[in-house]
Amino acid sequence: MPYMFISTQIRLETGPTNVGDEYSDPALMNYLGARKTTILGNNFAEYHVDDPPRLVLDKLEKMGFRVQAMTGVGQTLVWCLHKETE
Repeated sequence: MPYMFISTQIRLETGPTNVGDEYSDPALMNYLGARKTTILGNNFAEYHVDDPPRLVLDKLEKMGFRVQAMTGVGQTLVWCLHKETE
């Protein structure tokens, strides 16, 4: 899984941070301390951590991920990360 998105609401820049969808690598989600949740009304699951994005980005850098792009979409901040495959 070489690409990953993380996001947070601007007003919640201290956390929680969305770190994956229902198809994300369970081992990586465990490393991040993420919990899988389904929000009422959604027909999909997401992984969330209580950490702010900065700490999540630090953990992902240690795992070999690098930020490729970052943007704001409405009231949401989104980072796209990539990890070189061996």
